Amino acid sequence: TLEPSLRFSPFHSDFYLYLGPRLAFNLSKSFEYRQGVNPDVPGQVANPEIKGNLSHINPLQLSMQVGAGYDIRLSSKEKRTQFVLSPFISFQPYFGQSPRSIESLNVTTLRAGVALKLGRGHKTAVPATPAAIVPEPVVKFSVDAPMNIPAERTVREVFPLRNYVFFDLGSTEIPQRYVLLTKGQIKDFREEQVSLITPENLSGRSKRQMVVYYNILNILGDRMGKDPTTTIRLVGSSEKGPGDGRAMAESIKHYLVDVFGIDPSRIITEGRNKPAIPSEQPGGTNELVMLREGDRRVSIGSSSPGLLMEFQSGPAAPLRPVEILLVQEEPIESYVSFKVEGGPKAFSSWMLEITDEKGHVQYSGPYTHEMVSMPGKTILGTRPEGNYKVTMTGTTRSGNIIKKETTAHMVLWTPPKNEEVMRFSVIYEFNESKAINLYKKYLTGIVLPKIPRNGTVIIHGYTDIIGEEVYNQKLSEARANDVRKIMEDGLAKTGRSDVKFELYGFGEDTKLAPFENKFPEERFYNRTVIIDIIPSSKR
Repeated sequence: TLEPSLRFSPFHSDFYLYLGPRLAFNLSKSFEYRQGVNPDVPGQVANPEIKGNLSHINPLQLSMQVGAGYDIRLSSKEKRTQFVLSPFISFQPYFGQSPRSIESLNVTTLRAGVALKLGRGHKTAVPATPAAIVPEPVVKFSVDAPMNIPAERTVREVFPLRNYVFFDLGSTEIPQRYVLLTKGQIKDFREEQVSLITPENLSGRSKRQMVVYYNILNILGDRMGKDPTTTIRLVGSSEKGPGDGRAMAESIKHYLVDVFGIDPSRIITEGRNKPAIPSEQPGGTNELVMLREGDRRVSIGSSSPGLLMEFQSGPAAPLRPVEILLVQEEPIESYVSFKVEGGPKAFSSWMLEITDEKGHVQYSGPYTHEMVSMPGKTILGTRPEGNYKVTMTGTTRSGNIIKKETTAHMVLWTPPKNEEVMRFSVIYEFNESKAINLYKKYLTGIVLPKIPRNGTVIIHGYTDIIGEEVYNQKLSEARANDVRKIMEDGLAKTGRSDVKFELYGFGEDTKLAPFENKFPEERFYNRTVIIDIIPSSKR
């Protein structure tokens, strides 16, 4: 075989990937065949040995290979003779590896091994021409570490109900992570206390909000029971076809009828191959498993105003949100922000080196966007406060290193006293950065009137983990800017210019995302912009 390959190091380290064509030449097609004798038959004469050649041999096979390896240097960089030990693994797929043209036989190879590489370098004369002077990029590095006033803060959150119920692949039963009640339990169910009813196997992040969502069927049954005029349409979407999708919808219908006593005539079921707004797009090739998990769902639609978000109507309108009260965790405005103005243009990436008074160093990065925010607790740990030297190290696109230093006094955030803020959310569809029209009405008709005079609106955008990290960072910023523009335009029409806006885009950052990304419902809720409204006296 001849296996030329192209090697590259994606992380500028000793780890490398390689790929290339694989040309194989069959040098022999002969075979030998010998049939033995039956030991139970004495005197039997053995058949003669048969030699021959296989027919229809492919003399040339054209395939490919892909692999990864790691270089372990055995000699110092200063020595002229270099030895490198390189463990590797490679994969040669089946296509193009058919030995004979008349059979379906083919070969797939997984190869692992260790290569010993050696070579001898030589010195070259460097021309004594002056190096071209490349001007250093102009960047400005700053750290914003907000001061803290201890108090207690609660958040009155208007939490949107995503009108989807997601089903596990291969099953038409409602997943166990959803809260399912018995007939005897529904008399004690109260929507305003829904956050107290906890499902099994709940993920650690934002438990209160996910508890609300996982009670969606109980909230729906409770609302339909209180208003007998309401009707719903359950549309199940399955990769197995409309029949399977309808079976998923029927399982929800049975639950509402059997447990909450809803008249079956008030619930229409339907099956489809794809939901009306699918995540998996034609021609898509990346992360299809997660996209298909998100498309295997039952959509809850209704034209009954009693079930729907305020001022919204029609079968595609969202369900009315649930208002919950919770103790504020470390808020966005208390995060420590590191800003590199001009960084995206000047650097291919930049990193942070944060050193405390005792010389303990924390590293963070690499980053490619202009500003990074993180909770103070990430840096301080349990310390109430501390002084830090912060070094930003940027790598220019030509490979040069630029360092900037500053100092910051950081204070650990503690909950403020007697303070309540309001929180709203806007949910976006997969890979979208423009709010659908009904959310524009929601922002201008519901949210804007609740902003007090001289208040502050903090807008933070997020994405799920599907897609490239850099793309998702820009997508989260675009979503946050979309919400800010809608709100600013709405305020301008009413003649208001007293509101201060703060904007953050956190992309897919798994440490800062509102929810985890294990289940499709968590990923759907992570495609969001969260809006915090803070009165002027609380800043």
